[in-house]
Amino acid sequence: MNAPAPDAEVHIASFVIQHRETAADALAAMIREHADLDLALAGGTRSVVICESADRHAVMARVDQLQAVPGVLNVLLVYHHAEPAHALDEALPSLSILSATGEAHEHTS
Repeated sequence: MNAPAPDAEVHIASFVIQHRETAADALAAMIREHADLDLALAGGTRSVVICESADRHAVMARVDQLQAVPGVLNVLLVYHHAEPAHALDEALPSLSILSATGEAHEHTS
């Protein structure tokens, strides 16, 4: 696998999809066809899908493709975050968290 370009971005988005119960299988099949989609929560008439892509245009194209699945009533973009790809490999800073007693506790991920 090739390393991403230094200026490459990663786009992470989540969608809430309202659909008829009869659309669940077609929706799941469409999601399986795209490596950048993940069915995070499958419900009877609502589902949550996560998209991780290197291209913001691909995120919006997935909205259109999900909307085109027969029985899908609405696709709502709930969250969209973009950052440089190299930032995903950086360590998170430690956090100082105050407990209910007022004591500071170090937390690292």
